[in-house]
Amino acid sequence: MAESNTQGWRRSRERSLPGRRRMDFMLPIVRRQWQHNLGGSVEKRRHWSARWSVLAVVLVLLLGGRAALAGPVLALDAAAGELALDGHGQAWLDADGHADLASVAAGTAGAWVATVPGHIYPLRRGQALWFRFTLSEADDNERWYLQVPYPGVDRVTLSTQDPQGRWIEQTAGDTLAVAAWPLPHRHPLLPLALMPGTPQQFYLRVENRNGFGAPLQFTSERELVRQEQRSGLVLGIYFGLAGLSIVLALLAALPLRDAAFAWYALTIGLMALSQACLTGIAGLHLWPRQAWWNDVSAIALPPAAVAALLWFLSTVVSLPERSRRSHLLLAVLSVACLAAAGAILLVDPGWRSRILVPVMVLSILAAISVVAWAASRGDRHAGWLLVAMVPVAVGASLPLARLSGWLPVSFWTTHAMQIGIAIDLPLLMAVLVARSQHRRATSRRLHGLDRTDPATGLINAHVFLERLQRLIARSGRLKHDSLVLLVDIANTQALRRDFEPRWADELPLRVAGRLQSAAREFDSVARLADHRFGMLVEGPLTVDEVAATGPKIVARCLMPFKDRPLEWVAQVRVAHTLVPSGHDARSVVERLDAVLAAVPPDSKRAVFPVR
Repeated sequence: MAESNTQGWRRSRERSLPGRRRMDFMLPIVRRQWQHNLGGSVEKRRHWSARWSVLAVVLVLLLGGRAALAGPVLALDAAAGELALDGHGQAWLDADGHADLASVAAGTAGAWVATVPGHIYPLRRGQALWFRFTLSEADDNERWYLQVPYPGVDRVTLSTQDPQGRWIEQTAGDTLAVAAWPLPHRHPLLPLALMPGTPQQFYLRVENRNGFGAPLQFTSERELVRQEQRSGLVLGIYFGLAGLSIVLALLAALPLRDAAFAWYALTIGLMALSQACLTGIAGLHLWPRQAWWNDVSAIALPPAAVAALLWFLSTVVSLPERSRRSHLLLAVLSVACLAAAGAILLVDPGWRSRILVPVMVLSILAAISVVAWAASRGDRHAGWLLVAMVPVAVGASLPLARLSGWLPVSFWTTHAMQIGIAIDLPLLMAVLVARSQHRRATSRRLHGLDRTDPATGLINAHVFLERLQRLIARSGRLKHDSLVLLVDIANTQALRRDFEPRWADELPLRVAGRLQSAAREFDSVARLADHRFGMLVEGPLTVDEVAATGPKIVARCLMPFKDRPLEWVAQVRVAHTLVPSGHDARSVVERLDAVLAAVPPDSKRAVFPVR
């Protein structure tokens, strides 16, 4: 009975201590190997001592060492190429920022909580956010990196222990020169020291004055190269488009003498430089050794770009001529933006976003309101400006929301502004080109008021007499006949009585269009009075062509007009004569005018040849 109880106790002990049985099995092997090595050299004994120390560590991990690791082990798979931390790590907020790595690693600093995907951790200056996570890889075919896709983060420090127990630390962030990062990049990119088959625990310390909501991503070297190729393509398209727009605007500003193109170039240049700062391009390539300026430029340059944008919009919609008060409002806001940019350089870093966000929001809302007001007052370009400003306003709202701590760091909060500006650039250039053409056309009309009719664009009576005199001389020299016509609108008073008065004012414009469509490219049409037109028809002309010209003009003017009643038509009377007729231009016009003046008001006849 006692022997049976002893055997049962032994079986129970074996079931409860499987690890001890494995150790009992391994100890004789270790003992024999050690005795065998006693006869060797000291150097050989040290070699085997190190080997069996590693074996002992592996055995400890197998027997229960995994319980000491923080959270689940993330297995890095080279086939996937990328893995996010999401909820597989733990976080702890150091409220006073005084905790050191030793106390954090010992677990005595504070209580850890599981990480949450997309969570925004509120941080203030002087505080620190700690993450811990455990990684493992099956082989060493790929190098792995920790990506913190937040170019504006102040400082991140990655720590882990080497096999000898020494801490390895790597630091990156805006408060450190990019050239001093372990791997200079657009955003913190830290190499991971891993041993295949062995879980490795890491600690990440984050310092940032505006909170932290960036995802932590573990990326293989192959996937990192692929991502950089995609990012390089997108950024290259944006900055190439911005550079081309600046060059075209500067080339157009001087010949056209249009300040809008110069303001456009300045605005796009400052916006592109701001985006270079926000995406980390500027810190990597323009000032890699200027840590202070790299940190502050991403906040100081956007308000300067908005200041230039306000002046640009005011110039495009001719705001000084439309409303001095509105122009003064934009001028004050522009100066406020420049003052905010200067203040950001001087104040405590914790106040930078508090200054930037209100100024940017107020300026953008004021710009949209002023442009909408100009569109409501009939500005032909303000509507397109509003359409162009929509993607910029939407793109700017996402980074501002991230700075305010409302949104986590993501692709859209980082690149939405670039996408909005890329859509905006060609639209603004199209508006500037259309505006320039309109200004040139207006300038030509103003310079040609002494030779053209401002309402119809036809030549006036003075130019008509000049051309008629040349036509008489040319026809006599070439010995052929040309035709001169005077066209009067005879039913203006009846139309004014039977229809809306404003339609009667519109009728001469409609008749001018009909006469232009009836004339050939080398013929001339002129407006001689409110309801009188003149035409010069170049010869040589046959008798049939001369006889058909007058009736053809009458028939064309009697055709109904679109969107008008059938009765609303122009009844015209045409007097014409052939030149040369032995008289000068003024006498020819006087003869035709006398014929038309003698026609009775109730006459049904419409064409009057003059011999």
